[in-house]
Amino acid sequence: MFRLTVVLVVLAVVAANLKPREYYEEKFFNWIKEHNILAQSGTHFVKMLQNFANNDDIIESHNAGNHTFTLGHNKFSHLSLDEWRDYVKLGLARPTQQADSIHEAPADLSSLPASVDWTTAGAVTGVKDQGQCGSCWSFSTTGALEGAYKLKGNALTSFSEQNLVDCDTFKNGGTDMGCNGGLMDSAFKWVQKNGGICTEAAYPYTSGTTKKSGTCNQSSCSKVAGVAPKSYTDVAKNSDSAMMSALAQQPVSIAIEADQSAFQLYKSGVFTAACGTNLDHGVLAVGYGTLNGQDYYKVKNSWGTGWGDKGYILLARGVSQKEGQCGMLSGPPSYPNL
Repeated sequence: MFRLTVVLVVLAVVAANLKPREYYEEKFFNWIKEHNILAQSGTHFVKMLQNFANNDDIIESHNAGNHTFTLGHNKFSHLSLDEWRDYVKLGLARPTQQADSIHEAPADLSSLPASVDWTTAGAVTGVKDQGQCGSCWSFSTTGALEGAYKLKGNALTSFSEQNLVDCDTFKNGGTDMGCNGGLMDSAFKWVQKNGGICTEAAYPYTSGTTKKSGTCNQSSCSKVAGVAPKSYTDVAKNSDSAMMSALAQQPVSIAIEADQSAFQLYKSGVFTAACGTNLDHGVLAVGYGTLNGQDYYKVKNSWGTGWGDKGYILLARGVSQKEGQCGMLSGPPSYPNL
């Protein structure tokens, strides 16, 4: 019955797409096998196929043009734009107070290196996956802490997002909201007040599948005291030179608007699409450089390696919009001081 339903309904879909139905079916079946996706029903299967066909058309049309970046299929290809937005749970709080200090633009811009990449310098852990929990803020926070901790002469260590999601709450002296959003500066302050944070190995991430916070259980693991920030610094808003100067020093937490279709399907290259400045996602800037004449910032996301360029995106640098590409300069960007 399931197969009959699928056959009958599939005949009615993808008729308005760019290519014959058989083309999308073959690609979709291969994609399902690659990503191990299971349909909940015949109707669900057909809906996923239609979304996949629509996304395939978006990818083909974009890549046929003259752009600085490419789109491609990924683990989100079976979702419509609204479904994808709901899946990744974009969520970010807004700053309520200024940092202890502001990182201003340097007087001599020639002192800045032409490029920086903390991934090749060994100060960035592997790409993680927040799953279906609005905990992007915690991943951006741990990423900045991991970089700062390594650059203080310690071994590169993965710190626990779950520790923040469960424990950085009003009940435990914090202000963030677990899977319902948060702010990197607030998380830096909580880790400072908490006297450190547990490692990923000792307090593993589970909210990506449970879709909610757990009970704070950091008494079961040992806090790494050396990662507690003495303070944190905000980077001067809307300044590429200040941002580059901060990045020359260490990885930096940033906030962006990431709710656009081009972001869902980004594959490679320097992202120059219109994406707005309504900040809804926390990520980690890990460097900057130039690719094929286009200046960029290298950014680590928290949607796993199955999205983007192995989990990374290159955001255009030096754009005319003062807030930066996707608002990344306006957050403001920030980093911890260990």
